[in-house]
Amino acid sequence: MIAQRAPKFWNSRGVRAASLLPLSGLWWLASQLARAKGKPKKASLPVICVGNLTVGGSGKTPSVLALCSLLAERGVQPVILSRGHGGSESGPLRVDPAEHEAARVGDEPLLMAASFPVVVARQRAAGAEAIARAGLGDVIVMDDGLQNWQLHQDLKIAVFDGEVGAGNGWLLPAGPLRESLASGLARVDVILFNGPDRSGLANRLPAHIPQITAQLLPYSEEADQLKGQRVFAFAGIGRPARFFQTLQNIGAELAGQAAFGDHHLWTEADLSRLSDDAHQTGAQLVTTHKDWVRLPSEWRERVQCLSVWLDLATADQQQLAEIITQKTGRDVLS
Repeated sequence: MIAQRAPKFWNSRGVRAASLLPLSGLWWLASQLARAKGKPKKASLPVICVGNLTVGGSGKTPSVLALCSLLAERGVQPVILSRGHGGSESGPLRVDPAEHEAARVGDEPLLMAASFPVVVARQRAAGAEAIARAGLGDVIVMDDGLQNWQLHQDLKIAVFDGEVGAGNGWLLPAGPLRESLASGLARVDVILFNGPDRSGLANRLPAHIPQITAQLLPYSEEADQLKGQRVFAFAGIGRPARFFQTLQNIGAELAGQAAFGDHHLWTEADLSRLSDDAHQTGAQLVTTHKDWVRLPSEWRERVQCLSVWLDLATADQQQLAEIITQKTGRDVLS
């Protein structure tokens, strides 16, 4: 797998982005063919999809975990269904954090499996069947898959990063969109902004789609440990700059930083070089939770981790509970 980072030209309609528009046409054609061939199967359990209309780090994984927490707190047992991006496993397979590694099941499923049951399956319909057959829970929370046509989704939530929104509004590879904004919004039930909308996207969205704004916050215990500490930060996520900024916000002294592509698989050479850089600057290595689970076990004690969670306001939690109850038939209002 080739790890990538979102290019800066996705945020404007400049010459470089425009030069890729012919390829965007091919992307659109391929997506239309995939959609035409798709015959979504209705699962025996309700399916809530938390996904993206864009590529890049929007905060989808913390959004999935926040939704699962909301469901669990209201008496519903969620099970996460993931493709297992970055892993070799085709599944269906229930992820066991004590047994599996990121190279097999993917980093995000491994991270989420520490909190909730997770099943990875390349064929999502087969994964949904396996979950129901095993009696793992009451509701399936599908991690990613708004552009997946195999499995019927009872509720669709699209997550956007508040800083970048839909970028320049163009399809891959000229822009960050997986499908046209109009096409995606025609199917979406809820828009979740990770952080305040600074891109102006919220004003362009249809008025009938509920919008919820949440905030990514670091866990206080880990943040307290890093406050005032001299650190060398590295990250292989969609938006590494957000992680580096979070470290500065909590009062860590950023001696250096290194950004890699999303889902980057750490090699011994990578980690030795990073360790040398940290040593030369008199700093402690620190990374994200998603990156930490991809580290070889012998490196985990040498690297500190800063985890984040998605904070949903009480009113937004209630609104989301009402929508879930309406769309899935599972009462989560109590």
